[in-house]
Amino acid sequence: MTTLVSETLDASGLHFSEFNERIRAAIAAGAEELTLKNVNGQRYIGAGLQTKTHFEIYGTPGNDMGVFMDGPTIRVHANAQDGVANTMSSGEIAIHGRAGDVLAYAMRGGRVFVRGSAGYRVGIHMKAYEERIPVAIIGGSAKDYFGEYMAGGILVLLGLDLPEGEPIVGDFVASGMHGGELYIRGKIEDWQIGKGVGRVEIDDEAWGRLFKHLEDYAREFQLDSRMFRREDFTHLKPTSHRPYSGLYVY
Repeated sequence: MTTLVSETLDASGLHFSEFNERIRAAIAAGAEELTLKNVNGQRYIGAGLQTKTHFEIYGTPGNDMGVFMDGPTIRVHANAQDGVANTMSSGEIAIHGRAGDVLAYAMRGGRVFVRGSAGYRVGIHMKAYEERIPVAIIGGSAKDYFGEYMAGGILVLLGLDLPEGEPIVGDFVASGMHGGELYIRGKIEDWQIGKGVGRVEIDDEAWGRLFKHLEDYAREFQLDSRMFRREDFTHLKPTSHRPYSGLYVY
């Protein structure tokens, strides 16, 4: 059996640029598994990497973790800051805490799983191309503009472990959405949903596609996937590919 080459890097006191140089040097030297310890806001971890490197991160990575990433897998054993999976092409990211704003911005492939909640403008401009279908699943709640301008992919909000009275999602859900699928495990009011978006029944094909990802999510965070029932989800899809066509004169 082949043994993967592993290395541990300590981020203590390092500027993000120096730390990322050490990460790239380790990969160039043959490291296939990297354990990053004492991470404290260092930005751009995994940025632009086109490898199959596996990361285990202890601490809180800074903005744009996984930006333009194409292949690696990242597991964060804490929270993450803004811009996770920005324009990511492939790979997987699992955050065992919370995530900040603009999670999965313009994401075009791969998967992002978040155990806790996320901030504002999650999943905006997500897009799909041929067989590349991005998936982002957030375990807790999300703030305003969830799925804004979404053009493709699958975006899911589960509402797990929310304090009593905390809404699962904010206002302007799917505002400007013109592609993809959005699932919210709970009830939302019509006034929360952007124009040009409608509630759609979850048929067998859609549920099978979604549940496959939910099973993997549950496995990552040691949950029971049987808690996820089709009837508990609100399914939103765009009713038009040009939701704002009436605002333009051409």
